[in-house]
Amino acid sequence: MKKLILISILSLSIVSCTSRLGNASKVGKNQAPITGTQWVLADDITNKPTLLIEQNRISGNAGCNNYFSEATIDTSAGNFSAKAIGSTRKMCNNMTTETSFLSVLPEVNKYVVTETTLELYKDNLLLLKFNKQQ
Repeated sequence: MKKLILISILSLSIVSCTSRLGNASKVGKNQAPITGTQWVLADDITNKPTLLIEQNRISGNAGCNNYFSEATIDTSAGNFSAKAIGSTRKMCNNMTTETSFLSVLPEVNKYVVTETTLELYKDNLLLLKFNKQQ
């Protein structure tokens, strides 16, 4: 089971990293505010996780269950952190995406935003990429 989770996390990271490397040079630099925005994971999977960013709080759906967390966002350095993530506890047929997503999200410490994409990084490693939800 631990191997499956590790492989899922690694796969999610690799897919995210190979999808777009162009914004890596912007990591750690001044970013636009992202409070009041909604995002959907850019990967080609079913039941895509979502991310709603509010003042000092994030929430969304992780693929099956809803999640929530306090967040710290510093636009001047592009810092982003979410700790002590909580979620509902429904069981769904395939929990792989959700398990991977919820284990990667606390690792994020930087973000890069454009008009239509949000990339979440651990240092210079792209972990998650989102498209803006209209």
